Amino acid sequence: MRADARRNYERLLAAASVAFAERGTDDVSLEEIARRAGVGIGTLYRHFPTRPALLEAVYRDQVEVLGALAGKLLAAESPGAALAAWVKALVEFSVTKRSLMRELMADSPFIPVCKTVISESSSAVLERAQRAGVARSDVTGSDLSRMAHGLVMAAEFGKDDPGLLDRMVSVVLAGLLSQPGADSS
Repeated sequence: MRADARRNYERLLAAASVAFAERGTDDVSLEEIARRAGVGIGTLYRHFPTRPALLEAVYRDQVEVLGALAGKLLAAESPGAALAAWVKALVEFSVTKRSLMRELMADSPFIPVCKTVISESSSAVLERAQRAGVARSDVTGSDLSRMAHGLVMAAEFGKDDPGLLDRMVSVVLAGLLSQPGADSS
């Protein structure tokens, strides 16, 4: 891909990601995304011939960012702090991607790949904290994903309480990092 085409692609992904996070996938037109990215609608369609193609690209891009974060957290000094950062990132990812998942087809071929990246990353960060003795040993990486999704769903029912999600994440982390010496800062 030429440099200018790559820049346009990245600008479109960034604009779509922000727009979808702000208003959901249903309330944002492709024309608005092109306008936010500073390109014409033809440029958008050259990169993403269909709305689902754009949705998949945004989702895949965010999963790659999450996977890269896991790699950095695996090298972080404090396994407990890394695990806390991972859980917070996983919850934030879940918050911003719920509308994308609703619109994407469940049998889309890229969904299993994304789930694998998230699952393997969750397990790796958690297992490092468990080996360091700062995280509960009876929790799995799959449990982390389920907790993140559960927290997001619960927070949707408490939209009138803006601090609810942060409080619930803190409670989950207190239980997850309940081993002596756990460090969630």
